[in-house]
Amino acid sequence: MQIAGSTALVTGANRGLGRHFALALLERGAAKVYATSRNPGAVDLPGVEVLALDITDPASVAAAAAAAGDVTLLVNNAGISLAEDLVAGDLAVVRAELDTHLWGTLDVVRAFAPVLQRNGGGAIANVLSALSWFSFPGAGSYSVAKAAEWAMTNSVRLELAPQGTQVVGIHLGAADTDMMAGYDGPKTAPSEVVRAALDGVEAGRVEVVVDDWSEMVKASLAKDPAEFYAAHLGAA
Repeated sequence: MQIAGSTALVTGANRGLGRHFALALLERGAAKVYATSRNPGAVDLPGVEVLALDITDPASVAAAAAAAGDVTLLVNNAGISLAEDLVAGDLAVVRAELDTHLWGTLDVVRAFAPVLQRNGGGAIANVLSALSWFSFPGAGSYSVAKAAEWAMTNSVRLELAPQGTQVVGIHLGAADTDMMAGYDGPKTAPSEVVRAALDGVEAGRVEVVVDDWSEMVKASLAKDPAEFYAAHLGAA
C-alpha cells in the first residue's frame, strides 16, 4: 500500500491520534484525506475534506461510504474510553464501549470493503491497544472492547485477503493525547505512533506494535499470566 497518491479516510479525526493521522497522510502525499467526526465542525485541519461520520450510527456509516467512494486507505481510529468495571459497573457503559470499538468499527469495515475492492484492494488500519491483551481494575469495558476489536481485525484480514485488501492491527500503550490526559506514566508522542503505523501499512505488515510496553505485554502472553499481573499490577 503506497500512501502517496492514495485516498484516505480517518475516523475520529477531530483530535488526538485521528488528527495526527490525517496530518501525516497529507504530509506523505495522499491525494485526498477525508477527515471524519461526529462533529465535523471540530475538524480544523487545512487541506482535508471534512465528512460527518458517527460510527455507531449505521445510517451515518452508509452515507459516508456513499460519499467517499474513492477511498483506498481506511484508518479506523474513532474510539472512547469510559473506564467501567464489568461485574459491578454500568452495563450500558460497557455496551457503549463494545458498540464503538467492535460493532461500530466492524460496520465501517463492512461498508467500505466493497469500496476498497472496487478501487483495487487498498488497506485498512485498525487502531487497537496493548489493553487488547491485559486488563486492570477500572479498565474492564475498554479492555474487553479492544480485545474484541483485535479478534475482529484478525478475522476480517482473512476474509478480505481474497480481494487484495491489507488489514493492519496497530497496538500501542499510552499516547500523549486528550484521552490519556489523566494517565501519570510514560506516553508516546502521537506523531511517533502515527509514523510507526503508516510505515507498517507501507511495508505490508499485518500488525504494528508501537512501543516497548506493548511488545512486553504481547510477549507475556506465552507465559503464565500470573507472572505478568504479579509483576505489573501487584496481583497474584
